[in-house]
Amino acid sequence: MSAPVRIVGTPVSPFVRKVLVFLRLKNVPFEIDPLIPFFANDDYARLNPLRRIPLLIDDRVTLADSSVICQYLEDRYPQPALYPADVALRARARWLEEYSDTHMRDVILVSLFFEIATKPFIWGVEPDANVVARARDVQLPKILDYLESQVPEDGFMCGDFSIADIAIAAPFRNLKWSRIQVDADRWPRTSRFIERAFAHPGFADLAPIEKAVARTAVPEQRAVLEQLGWKVMAENFSAAKPRGL
Repeated sequence: MSAPVRIVGTPVSPFVRKVLVFLRLKNVPFEIDPLIPFFANDDYARLNPLRRIPLLIDDRVTLADSSVICQYLEDRYPQPALYPADVALRARARWLEEYSDTHMRDVILVSLFFEIATKPFIWGVEPDANVVARARDVQLPKILDYLESQVPEDGFMCGDFSIADIAIAAPFRNLKWSRIQVDADRWPRTSRFIERAFAHPGFADLAPIEKAVARTAVPEQRAVLEQLGWKVMAENFSAAKPRGL
């Protein structure tokens, strides 16, 4: 029997969320260490020198980067397919994933979620009001304008539910936790798309888990996941204290 898939990273992360949606839709059992990257210890740094999440460990590979991990899972567990078969649609899906992983990350995760939620939760530090204002009032509307031109009136980005939908929708959970809502009057297509994506079983099944972890102090998160029926890794890559801002 092959070793179980192990995922290192908190479900609160949109990049971990992307991988967890993949695993659940492909019905691949996994264990998790809900590491917050700021708490990564030296053992984790040896496995992932970038100290980011997620990390996948199985019987064949140790892989960092959510896009690399998802492509590996698609190749190893091809059914159900989560990348379009058509070459043009597959390229479009990869572009949308890249857009989410880079520009949307910089605005939603770094300038908003990190400032509004992470800094106060982990370090007790107030957000940088200038960073938040620029991201909320200037950068985020440009992202939503672009998405409004890309999302379909109904259904999903490339036909069937795929990596494009998973990647684009994933950061919006963090935006909500940052207490910022998408204006449905200004961006109606995008607002409906987010609702459709989060109603999909891949996301919907994870929502109560993410909510519970987000409300739990870091030292108790592994126990909370176990109480909710998740298998937690024997390895624990968390240090006792976070490393710097």
